[in-house]
Amino acid sequence: MVNGDNKTSDRSNIAPVPTLRRLPRYLEYLKGLRVHGDAHVSCTQIAGALDLVPTQVRKDLACTGIVGKPKKGYPVFALMSSIENFLGWNDPRDAFLIGAGALGTAILGYESFRSNGLNIVAAFDTDTSKIGTKVRGVEVLALDKLEDLCRRMKILIGVLTMPAHYAQAVTDMLVRGGIKAIWNFTTARLVVPDEVVLENAQLASSFAVLSSKLRSTMHDPLEEESSEEVFVSN
Repeated sequence: MVNGDNKTSDRSNIAPVPTLRRLPRYLEYLKGLRVHGDAHVSCTQIAGALDLVPTQVRKDLACTGIVGKPKKGYPVFALMSSIENFLGWNDPRDAFLIGAGALGTAILGYESFRSNGLNIVAAFDTDTSKIGTKVRGVEVLALDKLEDLCRRMKILIGVLTMPAHYAQAVTDMLVRGGIKAIWNFTTARLVVPDEVVLENAQLASSFAVLSSKLRSTMHDPLEEESSEEVFVSN
């Protein structure tokens, strides 16, 4: 059993998690090159554009199975295909989203997920005012239908955007329905079987880092004033 920590698929045995996080950055950069008509790209070029080290880029790309040519680099289109194939983005997966609130609505409206292989085919909620409506073109269904539809439609991915205190109960429903991967946008620390992939989208933690870094770049005038010595002339 796993409590809270991210679990990765078999691809993590081939590529470290940091590599998996960098590959989408490479892909976005390559898309820009393709638009401008560039036919080839080198590790040095990618590293320079993304503020990385060329040797690290080369190791990351090697995980996808592609081999570059000396003095020429990689064909841009072939490299894009290699990354997409390695990430599984050229093999679309249907998914269910649970929690059609503000965050769920935003995710349903994010078109890039679809191009990256995530196809959210239905949303689920307990709010009767939402059930039977469509959000960003996706139908919202009653939560009590979740487990049965997961099983019947052979859905493998569940996206959690409901309040945290409901997350474990919904996770248990998903697991019973045959879900093999859960993308958790809640703050709940979930317990799942070993065979289920759990990825925690740690939005609060990410913002904490941003907020802390922002604070370190700013000075509090009150703190500066209180730290100064006050001289009084007689």
